[in-house]
Amino acid sequence: MTLIKSLAVHMSYFIGAVEHIEARNPNLKPLDVVKGLREISGLDDMFTQHYLGRISDRRSGAALLLDSEVSQFLGDVIQHRVTDRGEEEGVVLAHDGTTVALAPLLLGLEAGLLGKSGARSSGLHALTLTQMLGRAFLGLRGPALTRGLGTKGCWNNLVSPKVFTLSRTPSFMTDALINGGMDGTILGNELSGTTEHPLKLSSLLTGYYRYHAGPEGLNTAAPLISVLRRDNFKALVSPSVLQEQVLDSLRVYWTLRGDVPLTLPLSYMYIHHTYEPGEPCVSFEQCAAAMRSMQRYHQESNGWDDIGYSFVAGSDGYIYEGRGWYWQGAHTGGYNSKGYGVAIIGDFTVRLPSQHTLNLVKDELPACAVSGGRLVPTYIVHGHRQMVATECPGNALYEEIGTWPHFCVSANDSICAIYATLHF
Repeated sequence: MTLIKSLAVHMSYFIGAVEHIEARNPNLKPLDVVKGLREISGLDDMFTQHYLGRISDRRSGAALLLDSEVSQFLGDVIQHRVTDRGEEEGVVLAHDGTTVALAPLLLGLEAGLLGKSGARSSGLHALTLTQMLGRAFLGLRGPALTRGLGTKGCWNNLVSPKVFTLSRTPSFMTDALINGGMDGTILGNELSGTTEHPLKLSSLLTGYYRYHAGPEGLNTAAPLISVLRRDNFKALVSPSVLQEQVLDSLRVYWTLRGDVPLTLPLSYMYIHHTYEPGEPCVSFEQCAAAMRSMQRYHQESNGWDDIGYSFVAGSDGYIYEGRGWYWQGAHTGGYNSKGYGVAIIGDFTVRLPSQHTLNLVKDELPACAVSGGRLVPTYIVHGHRQMVATECPGNALYEEIGTWPHFCVSANDSICAIYATLHF
């Protein structure tokens, strides 16, 4: 069997790839096959490891034998993302006409197989649906409230589907993710609740997705088939259980991320420059790219969970949210719990940001914070270098903030507290 990257993105072809793996690896159990699929697609973040363990800890220690074309196909078809063009990847067209994300389906299967094998996994709901639901609802604020969940889309071709384009702005959780999450929950629960396990993973998937209804339609169909996923999911998970599972998933997610809530209002604002990127960004496209670049550096090089700054000011007229108002950042070592870290994009060792950008940071951002109860009215401004051995925020910018009314030259809390009472 030969599969290439351009092959149709249909559930039948994915099941065919699983059959290929099973034929090349006849001694592997379904659990090892699922773990192998997770390894190919890179589904190994901290949240997944919390419930399923690291991929390298596979008990069999056996690596999957498969053709490079199959490996490429599986890596492309499992890893979920939405492109800048609005195309949703990591999804397949199922026999019942729905679009299914494979990642939550596979995580649910592994959680179910682990629960049955004695290596207990309590993450069935979290890995398939509830973590994504919780994070989606956390993001539903402002204009995002109108988007909600469940963005639909269209395939370029139903016979040989290859591209799935969303019909509107992506929501935090698309229809395909919801379908994959429900399927992963249903099948994972079925696997964990039985003492018998399927001889082949492909057989389980075939029965669920490639069933053939007889003359009487669904009257004589098996109870566990994809077209009945919503009925089966509702029977399995009540609204109260779902709500409880969402909260449990978020608790684990926050713990693993190291997210620490701030105790508001705060008393300080620490000013930074980014140094790299060194040039101020003057358009939304430039500033968005700079934010992504900093986020990648902070995550990949520093090992942080997200960009370290609370807020970042561009020279395009916008202030961008990093950790935001409510979560402790990683910007001013030893003082992250006391104040907001605000960076201006650019190297300001010998030059200053535009006056408009300075006004955003000096006046508009803190005024918003004070009016919203996030900063005390007598807040103090410090440069990064006052708290940590660094040149940040650059000589020119540091001299500038020294003229701001809330600036305190001393890094001593008690001295600045007295200063605040005298000046404000």
